[in-house]
Amino acid sequence: MSLEAPRGLILDTHIWIWLNTASKELSSKTVALIDRAGRNGEVFVHAITLWEIATLESKGRITLSMPLEQWLTEALSQPGVGLIPLEPSIAVESARLPLEFHGDPADRMIVAAARVMGMAVVTRDTKILAYGKQGHALVVKG
Repeated sequence: MSLEAPRGLILDTHIWIWLNTASKELSSKTVALIDRAGRNGEVFVHAITLWEIATLESKGRITLSMPLEQWLTEALSQPGVGLIPLEPSIAVESARLPLEFHGDPADRMIVAAARVMGMAVVTRDTKILAYGKQGHALVVKG
């Protein structure tokens, strides 16, 4: 795994939601970064993100502008966005992340995918940002 030159961006769940809802939470700089990567087909979401959004929606923690299945299909059909499946190497890496990393399964999978695939995670999650500062993952503050 290289920590110098990311081969793409993996969007953390909240970043992907904000991007697809045109939220003011995202700065123009972050949107431009994602747009540039998207033009090269280098923007990804992990399959666990779909589960996390479905869980948030079913618990009433987020409200989408359309039915969940339609929202996911439309969000995944945006140009330049790819879906990362749960691969065995990512599953194993998520269980073996170096040092202490919190137990949230979605965050573990997203960070593991970034490490395995040599990508950077775009996030505002303070725990993921701190993990990146320790040098264990490429992380971009969204």
